[in-house]
Amino acid sequence: MTYENFKKEFLDTHNAYRAKHSTPPVKYNEELNAAAQKWADHMLQISTLQHSDTKDGENVFSMSSSATLNPTGKEAVDSWYSEIKDYSWSNPGFSGNTGHFTQVVWKETTEVGVGVATDGNKLFVVGQYRPAGNMVMPGYFEKNVLPLGKTLKTNTKNKAHF
Repeated sequence: MTYENFKKEFLDTHNAYRAKHSTPPVKYNEELNAAAQKWADHMLQISTLQHSDTKDGENVFSMSSSATLNPTGKEAVDSWYSEIKDYSWSNPGFSGNTGHFTQVVWKETTEVGVGVATDGNKLFVVGQYRPAGNMVMPGYFEKNVLPLGKTLKTNTKNKAHF
């Protein structure tokens, strides 16, 4: 898979999940792409998964195999989003291992960047987000992490029926 195909899948997967939560799509930011790529390259070089010191939001992902990897832009985002199963809708907030999920669907985030680095057997993916999500302030999770299928109020007068 080419880097451009990887980037397209990465963005499309984010926006498909965001749509399920009635959250506006994100678009690429080249500055975030460059920073995420630099960090992915660094993690591959040191062979360690860790967060950078960015002030933007960040999700990191790695995988390894004795067989040659053929990474897609979907795998990391699917992994992060899978944390939805542990999210407490009755007690919204940053808890346990759900911060990757909440960053993917964070309503106020408008831009994303991606970096991917592999040597064929190890893979590191970095997603960086602006503005950052997971703001631990009263009401922020309720406002930014919308339940599945929640729809925004619209004018129902001209609503089409299927």
